[in-house]
Amino acid sequence: MSKVYFEELSYIEELLASIEHSQLFVLADENSKEHCYPLLKNHLEHHQVIEIASGEKHKTLDSCNLIWNALTNATADRKALLVNLGGGVITDIGGFCAGTYKRGIRFINIPTTLLSQVDASVGAKTGIDYNEYKNHIGLFCEAEAVLVNPIFHKTLPKEQLVSGYAEMLKHGLIADEKHWQDCLENGSEKFSNELIQQSVKIKEDVVKSDPTEKGLRKILNFGHTIGHAIETHLLNTENELLHGEAIGLGMIAEAYISKSKGLLSEQEYKLIVEELWKIYKSPKIEKASYAEIKRLCKQDKKNQNGELNMSLLKNIGQAIYDIPVEEELIDQALNEIL
Repeated sequence: MSKVYFEELSYIEELLASIEHSQLFVLADENSKEHCYPLLKNHLEHHQVIEIASGEKHKTLDSCNLIWNALTNATADRKALLVNLGGGVITDIGGFCAGTYKRGIRFINIPTTLLSQVDASVGAKTGIDYNEYKNHIGLFCEAEAVLVNPIFHKTLPKEQLVSGYAEMLKHGLIADEKHWQDCLENGSEKFSNELIQQSVKIKEDVVKSDPTEKGLRKILNFGHTIGHAIETHLLNTENELLHGEAIGLGMIAEAYISKSKGLLSEQEYKLIVEELWKIYKSPKIEKASYAEIKRLCKQDKKNQNGELNMSLLKNIGQAIYDIPVEEELIDQALNEIL
């Protein structure tokens, strides 16, 4: 599993010295290139920057072609090294392109958003969206290293921190009640290295026990079956949500399903939704869209043999996986959040 370093940005010099490479490339979008790259570039040897457009709607094969073409035109060989500098879209697509270019070159993740620091850049999942389906094409592909530093939070709007906060709260809900409480006490606007490290450790511990998501790792998807469907449904609309905003709503919906299936107590359900409603707001979605959201849920990677499966909560701090969920229950859950 990739080693995660909580160090100053200058530590990239030591990492680069430890990895034999022929050429160095940096992948960024227009935002991370403008705001984050200037903090890093003086610590890098000679390199080439590859820029793609920001946002989930650009996590596509078209962006992959741009990256692969840039590497090819630079005659990058199999010893080339790619540094992914950005949020979850950059680390997802950068890892995927590195893992497939010439059957695999090495890469380092330097996540610049809170969400990518605590979730997207850790755990070896890479990939892109395909047609309308989120993370539909991808690889399990380990980064050589992940370098995390909260200095990049200064470059972020508040909504990006709130988005990342959702994944931290999720880590507490599925595996560590104390972390849930610590996150609530901390709030959604400023995060210490210590709190980020707690969240990363929870994910690392789960991933180490099940690297390729055959079982326990599925609990990391709590809130994501419905959350991903809502995120995809609203993509490119005036009500478009950030990933964590959609996952916040997904957690409320899937906590409702957990309660309805007799897994989660009414008391803990109320505690969870009370806290999540303080942070995440319901978008404008008509009931006529429920069928589309359920159709998207049916493409979730946890499903098997035509059965819709979810990871649900038994209590705050414990999740279970592969729980069959009926479509009628999804309708009820959507009524709770939309």
